[in-house]
Amino acid sequence: MSVNTGAEIHGVDLREPLSAAEVAVIRDALMQWKVVFFRDQEMDHAQHVHFARQFGDPTPGHVVFGGDGEYPEIYSIAKYRTANSKKRSRPATHRPWTGWHTDITSAINPPWASILRGVIVPPYGGDTYWTNLAVAYQKLSPKMQSWLETLTAVHRLHMPTETENGKEYLDGAEANWMEAEHPLVRVHPETGEKVLYCSPSFIHSIVGLSANESEALLHMLLEHAVRSDWTVRFKWEPGSVAFWDNRATAHLAPRDIFDVDFDRQFYRVTLNGDIPKGPDGARSKSINGDPITAL
Repeated sequence: MSVNTGAEIHGVDLREPLSAAEVAVIRDALMQWKVVFFRDQEMDHAQHVHFARQFGDPTPGHVVFGGDGEYPEIYSIAKYRTANSKKRSRPATHRPWTGWHTDITSAINPPWASILRGVIVPPYGGDTYWTNLAVAYQKLSPKMQSWLETLTAVHRLHMPTETENGKEYLDGAEANWMEAEHPLVRVHPETGEKVLYCSPSFIHSIVGLSANESEALLHMLLEHAVRSDWTVRFKWEPGSVAFWDNRATAHLAPRDIFDVDFDRQFYRVTLNGDIPKGPDGARSKSINGDPITAL
């Protein structure tokens, strides 16, 4: 774990119903540390979904790919989960924030939390990073904070080509196109903290700025958001579970797993979220697509 981000919780069995006190402790730790981790939790899909429902209402597994046939809340995160994954082991352009993202911020109501469990875990490689976007906001200068609080940004799905991801993804992205305008600084609905709300893989442009101005500001903010000072790197083991707050984090799965032959199979559940609100009380606006609905 790190000074700013991440806590490991022991002494609880996530496969069994939790007491109200256990739910409260886990939620309090999540609010403080933004992502919490558990070890030795050999859950099946039903147990995974039941654990998630004690903290909120699950969404469909994925807005593009859907979910498991029997458990629609479950999204399979396999090493090669899109048609052309092997061809895309390295992006054409790499920046410090490449691959970092907060889940589905192209929606008007992005999921508030995600719960990921490791089933097939490589002996090394395939770790995951999280960054604390509340701390990232706090570390900006007061003048920059004040200015950013007046700005909004457009978040959208990356529109791939068929060559990049295959026809399945392209068709799914077109059918489920989502685009929203969110405050660049979000007020966390539970803690009241101000959060630098910039999901690198989804944020597209800053409203009201020229293309050059928007690009320059976003480059500065995204590089700042993923500084190692407020990140944590988690080493997975079989049965490990990560539970994170999408309202205050972004995360990254390094692509080193594609440099080795090891397999990697994880499963995720996301919890339905609210509409973000800025410091002035203004809420996000939908540009395209329906709100995510809970199952």
